[in-house]
Amino acid sequence: MDYFIITVITLAGLVFHAWLFVRFRRWADRDLALSLAGNDPEKREWALQRLAAARDARVKRKDLQTWLERELERYSAE
Repeated sequence: MDYFIITVITLAGLVFHAWLFVRFRRWADRDLALSLAGNDPEKREWALQRLAAARDARVKRKDLQTWLERELERYSAE
């Protein structure tokens, strides 16, 4: 019975750690998009929509900043 309890607690800790890791990455990506957008509320909303599009397009994390900067240049051109 002791091994069962240890296994359950360990698995719960690992799942919680993974959940926190994913949540922190999402917060960091959101902060990146908002910081690149500046203080314009419409541009910030558009940046968050482009961030969602980047997730759908499976843009790699290391390429995300460049991708968002390119998209925000498109916003300025419109």
